[in-house]
Amino acid sequence: MPLTLEQLNAASPAEALALLEGVYEHSPWIAEQALAQRPFRSLAHLQHALAQVIRTAGTDAQLGLIRAHPELAGKAMVAKSLTAESTSEQSKAGLTQCTPEEFKRIQQLNAAYNERFGFPFILAVRGPRGAGLAKREIIDTFARRLDNHPEFELAEALRNVHRIAEIRLADRFGAEPVLGNEVWDWHEQLAFHSDPGFAEKGQLTVTYLTDAHRACARDIAQQMRACGFDSVEIDAVGNVVGRYHGAGPTARYLLTGSHFDTVRNGGKYDGRLGIFVPMACVRELHRAGRRLPFGIEVVAFAEEEGQRYKATFLGSGALIGHFNPAWLDQKDADGITMREAMHHAGLGTQDIAKLQRDPAQYLGFIEVHIEQGPVLNELDLPLGVVTSINGGVRYIGEMIGTASHAGTTPMDRRRDAAVAVAELALYIEQRAGKDGDSVGTIGLLNVPGGSINVVPGRCQFSLDLRAPTDAQRDAMVHDVLDELARIAQRRGLRYTLEESMRAAAAPSAPALQHHWERAVDTLGLPVFRMPSGAGHDAMKLHEIMPQAMLFVRGQNSGISHNPLESTTNNDIQLAIDAFTHVLHQLAEEHQP
Repeated sequence: MPLTLEQLNAASPAEALALLEGVYEHSPWIAEQALAQRPFRSLAHLQHALAQVIRTAGTDAQLGLIRAHPELAGKAMVAKSLTAESTSEQSKAGLTQCTPEEFKRIQQLNAAYNERFGFPFILAVRGPRGAGLAKREIIDTFARRLDNHPEFELAEALRNVHRIAEIRLADRFGAEPVLGNEVWDWHEQLAFHSDPGFAEKGQLTVTYLTDAHRACARDIAQQMRACGFDSVEIDAVGNVVGRYHGAGPTARYLLTGSHFDTVRNGGKYDGRLGIFVPMACVRELHRAGRRLPFGIEVVAFAEEEGQRYKATFLGSGALIGHFNPAWLDQKDADGITMREAMHHAGLGTQDIAKLQRDPAQYLGFIEVHIEQGPVLNELDLPLGVVTSINGGVRYIGEMIGTASHAGTTPMDRRRDAAVAVAELALYIEQRAGKDGDSVGTIGLLNVPGGSINVVPGRCQFSLDLRAPTDAQRDAMVHDVLDELARIAQRRGLRYTLEESMRAAAAPSAPALQHHWERAVDTLGLPVFRMPSGAGHDAMKLHEIMPQAMLFVRGQNSGISHNPLESTTNNDIQLAIDAFTHVLHQLAEEHQP
């Protein structure tokens, strides 16, 4: 029989410790300390308590925990001295049936890894879905992680230790993340579609109105119908819009969703998680035959990333009346205008203006999104509540000095444009770090016609400055531009600078943010509040209605816009549960 929280909470200290034996490999001290926090409100609460013991234990204890784990396909496996849990996990991943070549390669990797880091390679071989990784994927991950910095790899090893424990706990408690598994699978299925030139390489790229993009739209629409939405359509800009009606004919709607286009060679969860989570919630309402006092409108936004055309947020922008008709004449890299692409897709450009929503018909907009950063992962937290989407300003500039001979120009006579920009980059790093949650980046730095033996006379650069409030952003911008002027004057240089983008910060609506906070607390998790450094569709909807976001932890240190972008079935399940809690809260709030 599966273990229950009631049993664990009621057990004596010795009995409770025995119930958790083996969750963390040969390390009963973790459970012993975590059990002092009983009673546990949920399995997620228990998992977090265990993880926090390790997080605060110190490096020596953390290394001891890592070293308590066996090597993959190592001596303990050969000697059949693994714990029952490790035996099952390595067996499910096929590591007990390696070919001689695979076994030799893993032994080589084990030796190299131990020599570099001084502890065994730890990988949750049952993977983000819990069903087991393929041996090829295990070996590739092993080889990739050999290149990590030792401090980063220590953290990565601990993250995998926690994932192993999470899966073991779920097995012990009989907690199958059924909806999390299904939504995880939906992401895999949608990732089948990718643009030419990328699909052949096994890379995911879906840009606006390509064949792959339109195939995604058709699949999402079909899935919405299968989930029980009352109406599903692809609108005039290519958004997929599903509506699940409320209990009454005059009921307002809760608007939610995210985008399904991707960056080039991107990940499977950016944007798409915010489409599939509410779809799963609607499906459960439909299966239960339940209507809420409000309807739910899920929009899979057709474009957010700005990859094919220069315009961004085309999908959500159209809903607030911010579609600029001049964009229709923009051309992609192949010379195809947006107008031509839309006509080819069967979209009626004359109907775009009709897409603008009346905010009076909506309760607001909420969005679920993968974090796209390392914060939640480092804190061992599956969910975070977004307080604000950072406002940002971007500039394109050029520093202009004098190109001269690298060997004959004394250091105090140089007019080096690249060094000036480098100095500015160091200042931005220091200035943004003063604020907390401000960020600044010089992402483009180019010496046109540069040569190894020439002092750079010109340096093209970009500035990207972001902060949670417009006032904080503007203060940083003021300081950076002042420093730019001082650097140029002191070094005898001149510069050009053109503002290319300005976006206002989008603070979360207090009432909707509170709903997310209550949902996270109900799940037994600490409420962690954080800003979003990235832009999202929610920041567009913010211009006409209240909005609030929930972040979901990403794997691989939260990397995003990258093929390694990932999340787990358990974290998806928690996101679905949190979304369901928000729906229940709003239903109570809006009962007639």
